[in-house]
Amino acid sequence: MTDTAVRRDHVHLPAPTAVDGSPLSPKQLARRQRVIEVALQLGADGGYDAVHMREVADRSRVSLGTIYRYFGSKDHLLAAALSEWTAQLQSRLARRPARGDSPVEQLVDVLRRGSRALEQQPNLAAALIRALGSDDPMVGLAASHVRGQISAIAAPILDALGPGEIEEIVGVLRHVWYSAMMIWAHGRSDVSTIGDDLERAARLLLAAHPALSAPQPRSATGS
Repeated sequence: MTDTAVRRDHVHLPAPTAVDGSPLSPKQLARRQRVIEVALQLGADGGYDAVHMREVADRSRVSLGTIYRYFGSKDHLLAAALSEWTAQLQSRLARRPARGDSPVEQLVDVLRRGSRALEQQPNLAAALIRALGSDDPMVGLAASHVRGQISAIAAPILDALGPGEIEEIVGVLRHVWYSAMMIWAHGRSDVSTIGDDLERAARLLLAAHPALSAPQPRSATGS
């Protein structure tokens, strides 16, 4: 693997900080992680309205004041939870790489796996998409981290393209995902259409690059 491929495959996101920008110690990072995990669970169980900051504090055994040092609002916490959810998806993909004989099929597999994970937790999906609609500037920062993570997932699959082309494709797919999620969250479509819309968009975008539809040679081990 070339150095360029390594850089594309691993987007180094800034380390989490307190709301005021101060660095967090390992113990503080561990507490922050507990808070995020509780928020994810509450969101999965009952959606956006079930994520009460006091309940998060009680379940995570982290004081409410400390939580507000890490997250300026509930929306900021949920946006950070989306980044954690995306990191979990990255870990699953590292263990079970994208399947398919061509980059197009591999990208579709990744998109389908990501959308299925959210389809299986509709309460959490609705909570995350509602939080992303906040005008809290910290939400925007967390969302930019998620964009970097999504680019890191897609870039190795689309490595035959230039960095600018990859970012353009990923950017359009992000917009399709957000739009499909918003339409679903407002009750105007079934949750299963999110994956359908993403697959359709991916195939249309990559149709301009015939080489990405060609089967890739397999190694001698068949991997």
